[in-house]
Amino acid sequence: MRLNDFDYCLPKNLIAQKPISPRDHSRLLVLDKESGEIEHKYFYNIIDYLEKGDVLVLNNSKVFPARLIGNKKETDGKIEVFLLKPRRNRTLSCSCPGRNAWQCLIGGRGAKEGLEINFNPEVSRLKCKIIKNNNDGTWEVKFNMPYKKMMEIVEKIGKVPLPPYIKRTNRHPMSLKTSDVSNYQTIYADKVGSVAAPTAGFHFTPALIKKLKKKGVQFEYVTLHVGLGTFAPVKEDNIKKHKMHAEQVEIKKDVLQRIIKAKKEKRRIIAVGTTSVRTLEAIASEFSIFNFQFSNNSSISNFKLKKKFHNFKGLVDIFIYPSYKFKVVDAIITNFHLPKSTLLMLVSAFAGNKNINEAYKAAIKKKYRFFSYGDAMFIR
Repeated sequence: MRLNDFDYCLPKNLIAQKPISPRDHSRLLVLDKESGEIEHKYFYNIIDYLEKGDVLVLNNSKVFPARLIGNKKETDGKIEVFLLKPRRNRTLSCSCPGRNAWQCLIGGRGAKEGLEINFNPEVSRLKCKIIKNNNDGTWEVKFNMPYKKMMEIVEKIGKVPLPPYIKRTNRHPMSLKTSDVSNYQTIYADKVGSVAAPTAGFHFTPALIKKLKKKGVQFEYVTLHVGLGTFAPVKEDNIKKHKMHAEQVEIKKDVLQRIIKAKKEKRRIIAVGTTSVRTLEAIASEFSIFNFQFSNNSSISNFKLKKKFHNFKGLVDIFIYPSYKFKVVDAIITNFHLPKSTLLMLVSAFAGNKNINEAYKAAIKKKYRFFSYGDAMFIR
């Protein structure tokens, strides 16, 4: 498929600049992926579409203030370091305090290997040095202090990494007293590591979660730390040539076992957000847990994992686009995505390109709010 197959025109006034309050009062477009039927609701109506025994899988990764504004040691000129992920083999856990090299994006002129950068010397002694141009748009930098101490300072001087389409009059990292600090975060986020929020989860409130649990909806949590893999633009006309950047994933053994049990019992697995989809489908490919997908599979009761499964921590770079056969996910709660993005390709793979195009046309006509702070879609 070609990149232009995933393009559409969106009026700028439909790009949401702030969230709806309360969160569950955002609008909800319900799409039947088989019939193409569309309904227009509000997110709190999601309870009417979920059944006892359904399993909601949510990404509990927490956004950290990844944008650092510094000064070049040579000239004192401004330069931005956008932290992506620590340069570690398997995990972003701070249990490795001595490791302080990071993959980053560098904004501003003059980036080069060997450049030294100081960050807010009045508040901290944090410094870094560019040690490598990765020649893929990213750089590797090394900080002058261990991970844990560095992150304590980042929490003080960094800025919430809002997407560029959310406009703010002051994007300086010291202006942290803003509603974005709390708004650009799911209410259940508890594992630090993302540089962009898993925004489909924004619509959940404590009261709504309580009602869903009372109805018998099961909640499970996985972790995918959102990085360049999720938001990097596709530049290849032939989308199959696009290479996803690896992102860090964690899933507990007991979570996977409960999901397997639900699938065996023919209960729906509903992924909250494309990051949850990618986590589940990547794990399914790794451990061949697709054998129970089909209801007519007579050997379903004898299902076994291909590999011995323990708690999983690792890197995934799965790229889902039309023709992909889903192994675990039965329904998706998601937001409206940017044109030509891998996220739009994923939902098109799930619901069909034609259905998604029609749904987006209907959303634009009805003036839904788009992107991170925008409205939601339930694809069932």
